[in-house]
Order: sequence, then C-alpha cells, then structure tokens
Amino acid sequence: MSTLNDFENLKTHLQKVIVGQESLLERLMIAMLTGGHLLLEGPPGLAKTTAVKTLAEAVKASFQRIQFTPDLMPGDVMGSDILDPQSGQLNFVKGPIFNEIVLADEINRAPPKVQSALLEAMAEKQVTAGGKTRMLPDLFIVMATQNPLEQSGTYPLPEAQLDRFMLHVVLDYPTDEEELEILRRDRSHHFGEDKEQLNAFLTPEMVLSARHKISEQYVSPEVERYIVDLTAATRKLEKYDASLAGIVEIGASPRATLSLLHSASAYAWLQGRDFVTPDDAIAMLPDILRHRIRVSFSGRAQQWTEDSVIAEIIKRVPVPMTQTAQTAAQ
Repeated sequence: MSTLNDFENLKTHLQKVIVGQESLLERLMIAMLTGGHLLLEGPPGLAKTTAVKTLAEAVKASFQRIQFTPDLMPGDVMGSDILDPQSGQLNFVKGPIFNEIVLADEINRAPPKVQSALLEAMAEKQVTAGGKTRMLPDLFIVMATQNPLEQSGTYPLPEAQLDRFMLHVVLDYPTDEEELEILRRDRSHHFGEDKEQLNAFLTPEMVLSARHKISEQYVSPEVERYIVDLTAATRKLEKYDASLAGIVEIGASPRATLSLLHSASAYAWLQGRDFVTPDDAIAMLPDILRHRIRVSFSGRAQQWTEDSVIAEIIKRVPVPMTQTAQTAAQ
C-alpha cells in the first residue's frame, strides 16, 4: 500500500536533486500516478534527463534511456528477431521499450518512421513484431524530451503521436538564484550524497496502488461538465465570442477530456484531497491542451498562440459553483 506521505517524500528527494523546476517535478509525478505519457520541451541542459532518471531510481522501476538520432531504426527501439545459428530458429530480442519507465531523449531528432513505431506501444502498452504481440510492463510510461523545433535537425512529431502524450510541459531557463544554487551543489558534490539516500521510497507496486486510489477520486457532476466544456471550447470558440471564430484550426479530441480528468484527479490527490475542484482542472489545462490544438494561420496573424488560446478559454468558460465551494463560502 502507498500513502500520500510516500509521494511527498519522493517529491522532497527530487527537489534535492533538481533545483527549481517545481512544475516539472509535479508533472513527472502526475504522469507516473496516472500512467500517462509525458513530453518535456526545452533547450538542452535543463535537467530533463536527470529528473526522469532520478524518478525511476526512486521508485525502483526498470529504466532505459533511448537516445533518438536520425539514423535510429524502429527495431532499435522495439526489438527484432535474431537468427540463432545453433538452432536455426528466430528468437525475438526485446528492445529498450520493454522497461517500466522509458526516457525517449530528443525524440524529435529521430525520423518519422521511428516516432510512429512508438504509437502502438504508447497507446496499447504492447509491441507487435514477427506476427506476435508482447505486452509491456504494467507501470510502463514514456517520458520524452524534445528540443524546440526551430533547432536544426529536428522533425515535428505526428499529430497522432502527440495526442498519445497526456502532458506537454514546456521548460524555461532557471532564475539567476536557482542557477547559483546549481553551481554550488555541483561544487559540493551533493548529487552523490542524495543517491545514497535512495534505499527507499517507492516500488512499482506502490505506484500502481496509488493509481487505483486516484481513479476513485470524487468528481461532482458540475466538475465533470466543466472539464467537458473546457476541452469542447477548443472546437467552438465562437460560442463564447464571435470574433474568435477560425482562430483554432485543430481542436482537442475526447482523449484530451479524459487526460484532463485523470491528471486533475492526481493533482487533487497530491494536494491531500479526495475530490476534484475546477481549480485542479484549470491548473492542468495548459499542459493537457498545448500539444493538442493548433492555431490557424489567420490566428497567428492576429498574434494568437496555443498558450494564449488556452488562457482565453480559462477566462471565457464559466466556472461552476460546486457543493464543496459553496460549503467553503458559507
């Protein structure tokens, strides 16, 4: 069994290893607690890889980092049949995807064929090769990093694959004070000390137990409707203001609605609550929608971005007065 205190201890440990990046650490935990895949975007050197590796170590999960490069082949990720010279039989050798936490580093440096090869694994938690389907571990999640698309040698991810990621977190450079702390920690070799304390926080079984608890979080009918309204607004912005018509070229799918529900439930649980509020949905909405909507050409001409559209949706969609909020107000 796992408790909230176990995950609070985990977050404390992550904070000892990673300076700042509060949103990143929280989103890493939410992805793990929901079984959702996570896409991290930001320039190199922001501790994306270190954070994911530290998380895997702390939950005693099998971990594999895959460095995506332009010459990577699908078999390098999924595995392939290898001829045994002694028996003359083809034996399947599992690829690095067969781990509980997989870090797909610089995923947008690999060609589209390799990116697409991840689709079945991410969507179905299984791999089909040589006519046989093999299941991936129960805990299986992909945490991918990508560099901004403006950088040379990058390929945009297919929309179908982007939709498989529950969260898309965009990272920025640390503040001057945070960077100073990074420098001091490096000089005093604190990273080595932290790793000695890893004996243990969690196990994959404890994570799966927490996932079950989160699936039982109470969500009122009003909050359910609000979650649906938030994602549906991406497909009919003109409902709230006729001048917004045509700004969004591609709206969010129902998978976004499910992702918002699951992530808001995990966010609420980490706050120590057994119920979900509209604020939980609002907190998770940017990371849920950012990669699932596309601003049209005319929208960009009017200086709209995906993030500004999401902010407008939060402002326009009426927030329900739930029973919990009414009780607090009284």
